[in-house]
Amino acid sequence: MAEENKGFFKGFLKKLGIGVEETPQKDEADSAAADEGSQACYSPETQLPTEAPTPAESATPAPTGIPTPAPTEIPTERKAASPAPAQATNPAPQSQASVQSQAPARAPWAAPVPTPPPVPTPVPAPTPAPAPQVAAAEEQAKPSFFERLKRSLSKTHESIVGRMDTLLLGKKQIDIDTLEELEEILITADLGVNTTVDLIKTLEQRLKRDELQDGAALKKALKEEIKLRLLANAAPLVVSGKTPFVILVIGVNGVGKTTTIGKLAAKYAGEGKKVLLAAGDTFRAAAAEQLELWSQRVGADIVRHKEGADPSAVVFDACKAAIGRACDVLIIDTAGRMHTKVNLMEEMKKIRRVIAREIPDAPHETLLVLDAATGQNALSQAKLFKEAAFVTGVVLTKLDGSAKGGIVVAVSQEFALPIRFIGVGESVEDLREFDPGQFVDALFQ
Repeated sequence: MAEENKGFFKGFLKKLGIGVEETPQKDEADSAAADEGSQACYSPETQLPTEAPTPAESATPAPTGIPTPAPTEIPTERKAASPAPAQATNPAPQSQASVQSQAPARAPWAAPVPTPPPVPTPVPAPTPAPAPQVAAAEEQAKPSFFERLKRSLSKTHESIVGRMDTLLLGKKQIDIDTLEELEEILITADLGVNTTVDLIKTLEQRLKRDELQDGAALKKALKEEIKLRLLANAAPLVVSGKTPFVILVIGVNGVGKTTTIGKLAAKYAGEGKKVLLAAGDTFRAAAAEQLELWSQRVGADIVRHKEGADPSAVVFDACKAAIGRACDVLIIDTAGRMHTKVNLMEEMKKIRRVIAREIPDAPHETLLVLDAATGQNALSQAKLFKEAAFVTGVVLTKLDGSAKGGIVVAVSQEFALPIRFIGVGESVEDLREFDPGQFVDALFQ
């Protein structure tokens, strides 16, 4: 009876979770009870044997300090039948140090670093293709105007200075015979008879004053005398004071009038002046078309009529247009005419009368274009045109291909006409204002 009461209270206290832990005895009755409990608590879904909690255990948590009863061992036969290995119902708790050692280390929290926006890769600028070496060499080797003038006067240099060097070679003293031979050289170089005679007389006076001791002194004296005669009539063309400033261009066929007009238009347009061209040459085929091409090239206006029209009518319209458009410069082209044709020279006078009626005091400049290669024939043209057309200035073209550059001195000296421009090539910049000092230096250098 006492043993039954003891077992009753022991079970009752166990249900209430109160009592002292006792070592369970492994008797047959306990083994059978554990066997039955394991069968009731085994769950095939979880594959883990769990102990079914009693209502008191689920409602009231176990007090701290009371150890959990050790799990009952599962029989060997049940282990073989179970697909999962037998484990304790409540595995022994691991220490805090072992849990921390097994858990992966966690880095301290840090604010996310903002990712900078991607920097665009700069696209390199395309490298320009290098200029051809040939063009660069030509640009660097482009000679100055003085060098081009020297080359243009090389034939004239040979005909005057070269022959003088041959004459003076081996002469220790200059005498009258030497000056007579020099006179022949100057005449054949197209300096003109009158100009040559005047130069020789001046050199004879210097010889009498013992100023010509040797050949070098003679060359220096001749250079100085030619330069003095060119400077006496030198005067650049000043396009100012008159609006419009009228330039009448005359000359015979083939001397380069139309080309000279185009280059003059380019010069004045480059200076910022408003230029108007008048195609007064209505006789030569394609003369107006050629002048129109020049006007388009330099940016100038043009007045033209159909081929065969009256030149005076073209000039009349051009004068009206120049006044109405407030042009600075009016350049009038005329038909080439021989100085021996009386009717053509009379037509020139008619053109001048029309210009003077429409624009007072015009034309302000009458330029005579001469071909330097024609030599003495250019002197005859200058004489007759000056008488009939009141020439006020001369343009000498084609000096680059002539051995008769001495005509420059002859025209200036005999007719007291200023040389306004000289042409030493085909490009626009090859038409330059005449500089007597530069011309003489290039001739004798």
